[in-house]
Amino acid sequence: MPGPHDRRGEASAALFTGAIEKLRALRPTMPAKAGRIADFILDHVEAVVTMSVTEVADRCGVSEGSVIALCQSIGARGFQQLKLALAREVVQPVQFIHEDLAQGDDTAAIIGKVFGSGQQALQDTQKVLDLAMLDNAVATMLKARRVEVYGIGSAAPIAEDAHYRLLRIGIEAKVVTDSHVMAISAALTGPDVAVLTISHSGSTIETVAAARLAKEAGATTICLTNYGRSPLLAHADIVLHTMARETRFRTEAMTSRIAQLAVVDALIASLAMHRYDRSVATLERTFEVLSAKRL
Repeated sequence: MPGPHDRRGEASAALFTGAIEKLRALRPTMPAKAGRIADFILDHVEAVVTMSVTEVADRCGVSEGSVIALCQSIGARGFQQLKLALAREVVQPVQFIHEDLAQGDDTAAIIGKVFGSGQQALQDTQKVLDLAMLDNAVATMLKARRVEVYGIGSAAPIAEDAHYRLLRIGIEAKVVTDSHVMAISAALTGPDVAVLTISHSGSTIETVAAARLAKEAGATTICLTNYGRSPLLAHADIVLHTMARETRFRTEAMTSRIAQLAVVDALIASLAMHRYDRSVATLERTFEVLSAKRL
């Protein structure tokens, strides 16, 4: 028979449903602060599924912890699980695959919509990307003894790519995509380390914690995240914004990856141009090494 720890694991993995009904049922017995949050969610369900916990807290005049506590009081693990439950109630299931798709779309329509959303994300990201912030990120990385890159889940491949690109232009770097190693590594950084944390939502517990630990250790923290308020920003010295709409319904990134890769490309190109001779020499040297691995 499963023990109590096994039962807790099963419960935590269970699908959380009926969020709207649970909020309405418990609303009369809620204290004033929780009631204010519940009223906001019930009155703005479709808007809430596009918002971060920080944005909801700001709109309700409460702390992020109060929003999370309300979510837990109705059986959700946290705000993200509540958002997904709300989305299931108000969004067409096909939109979990891609926001612009409709049932019955043929291959040509799918290609057009997927490519179109990627192009839109690139255009929107170019508009919100702060050039001064990018310059600050470049200056910080150039003077750092080491650059650490953090990413969890769908952000992990972007972090791996950034790490590879930094190495190719001769910048000492390491990438961490394991949450436990990330916490340890962040705590062991210091003033001579630059940390690049990648998170589309800016609400992933592991990456927010790592950014906090790195900042407390004295590192300069650079965050690549989607435009809007999020918990990650409280621990960011430099913010590089993307603009992708998929925060609404999905937990796995699609168009945001394209925007993130474009920002990483711009960052790497800027770094290389600021130390042109050394970057070119390193690229040539690493090209020779890599050419031996091709037929």
